[in-house]
Amino acid sequence: MPGSRTGRPPVQRAVRRPVTARPPGDNGVRRLYLRLQRAWDRPLTAYYLILGGSLLITVLGLVMVYSASQITALQMSLPGSYFFRKQLLAAVIGAGLLFAASRMPVKLHRALAYPILAGAVFLMALVQVPGIGVAVNGNQNWIALGGSFQIQPSEFGKLALVLWGADLIARKQDKKLLTQWKHMLVPLVPVAFMLLGLIMLGGDMGTAIILSAILFGLLWLAGAPTRLFAGVLSVAGLIGLVLIKTSDNRMARLACLGATEPRGGAVDCWQAVHGIYALASGGIFGSGLGASVEKWGQLPEAHTDFIFAVTGEELGLAGTLSVLGLFAALGYAGIRVAGRTEDPFVRYAAGGVTTWITAQAVINIGAVLGLLPIAGVPLPLFSYGGSALLPTMFAIGLLIAFARDEPAARAALSVRQPRFGRKRAGGAARDRGPRRWNTMRRRASAARSSGER
Repeated sequence: MPGSRTGRPPVQRAVRRPVTARPPGDNGVRRLYLRLQRAWDRPLTAYYLILGGSLLITVLGLVMVYSASQITALQMSLPGSYFFRKQLLAAVIGAGLLFAASRMPVKLHRALAYPILAGAVFLMALVQVPGIGVAVNGNQNWIALGGSFQIQPSEFGKLALVLWGADLIARKQDKKLLTQWKHMLVPLVPVAFMLLGLIMLGGDMGTAIILSAILFGLLWLAGAPTRLFAGVLSVAGLIGLVLIKTSDNRMARLACLGATEPRGGAVDCWQAVHGIYALASGGIFGSGLGASVEKWGQLPEAHTDFIFAVTGEELGLAGTLSVLGLFAALGYAGIRVAGRTEDPFVRYAAGGVTTWITAQAVINIGAVLGLLPIAGVPLPLFSYGGSALLPTMFAIGLLIAFARDEPAARAALSVRQPRFGRKRAGGAARDRGPRRWNTMRRRASAARSSGER
């Protein structure tokens, strides 16, 4: 090897690697897409989506309830934060129910199905007793608890149908009975029709529609054949058509579909039109939190059924799309939990809860947008109403428990250990001697046999 001019040995230079051209499709956007896809496919994605999405919807709902209900409370000679404080109390109680449901084992959820159903049926029948049931806006579906507190038992009927129906279908699947149409329908459909009858005695067709959606969701998840599914749907549609035709109020709501101006006469479409006005005046980013004009007596039920319209007016298109995105994420996570589990009860219960929340959100938002008749159902986790919030948060706790119980999610949660290991049990810290850390070296040495070197 020839030496250098200074007599020193030549410096060995690193061999440069040949520059390889990247494939045409390997750009930053594709790498970002693949990274997001890997993050989306992680075992705990559904768990975080359900927990984070429901928390954000509830918190944003509290903010909008406070903003939308101030004027209504002042018009009733009440403090401006009256409805907000009641909703906050319901949210705190609901958070406790959510935590309890998320920590319950699946066996306890199944054991609660029959008591919850019996309690819901008893309370729904109690509503029709004179002196106990209370009528609100023409629907007698409430029970007075004393003072300003009331409860709507039909909201708990949704949770009862989900749990009891999921347990019933899971038991029949274990016994290989779902191949027979009579076991597919009986007693699921008769019990569901009994709940629907108790609800319709009070005139609440909106809640009856949600209950019917839960029934159809359970039948579809159970694998009901098309002709059987179509038969039940036809019967329910025929009954609904008769109920609509025999009620002037329901016919008036159908007549307001697509209305853009208030009308004279018996069908004025005031609420539907002013809901559209609120959304239209919001623009892209809204008029500002608390700056709604329609809530000043123009828009009825601004903090309950039409809170989405006030959200669009104050937070604009950005706010409404955010709410839609949160509900879409919640629905996707519920479908993912139902699709990845091997437990039949978990599949049916998760599918029933997802059907319940998504169907109710679609019906409420569709009514505000003028695409569906006004059914009088609240926006889940968002609208004012403790009777609707409590069972919904318990149902969210069910989804969280099911998401944690997935095999991959359970394995991912089990490997989360403290960074410096756990302390040895027994005795006080000063009596245990020197602390031993659960390091990789100690785990490796513990795995060796006594004669290994």
